[in-house]
Amino acid sequence: MNIFDFDGTIHRGDSSVAFYLFCLRKRPYIALLLPVQAAAALLYGLKLIDVTAMKQVFYLYYRLIDTQEMVQVFWEHDRKNILPWYLWIRSESDVLVSASPEFMLEPVCRELGISTLIASKVDPLIGRYIGKNCSGQEKVRRFREIFPDAQPENSYYDRDSDLPLSRLARHGFRIVGEEPKQEF
Repeated sequence: MNIFDFDGTIHRGDSSVAFYLFCLRKRPYIALLLPVQAAAALLYGLKLIDVTAMKQVFYLYYRLIDTQEMVQVFWEHDRKNILPWYLWIRSESDVLVSASPEFMLEPVCRELGISTLIASKVDPLIGRYIGKNCSGQEKVRRFREIFPDAQPENSYYDRDSDLPLSRLARHGFRIVGEEPKQEF
């Protein structure tokens, strides 16, 4: 079993931001929420709210679009951002653990043959979190709920916040540029 982060690891950039920009191009009226979203980002930057609260405000635009339809159209456009190295090594036993919304990653996981997805549970109709943002130690907790005794062979990640989960694996590969480089 190998574990993978998604954004910046097997996907070029942040898929939530890419999805937002895609939606903004298709439904420009969601820009009306920019002042509220910017205020939440500022409060987060000042450490007055946590990442879950900030993202929940960011996801308010879900209320203004048909998220299920937009996600399908988005992946038709954005699948080109899956990094080639992942396509060469992927396996049916891969586990994807991501802070991105679960409903947003489900279509691309099906297409890639990833059967185990652990991601942030966000209501696609209103943008409200169901539980915590799946990042840092929450990734470890959620992984252990499903695989209490597993020791993955390899872990692939792009940032230090992924290290708690990555350290569960025998070998860790950090994405540098767009290629994995072994770190441990």
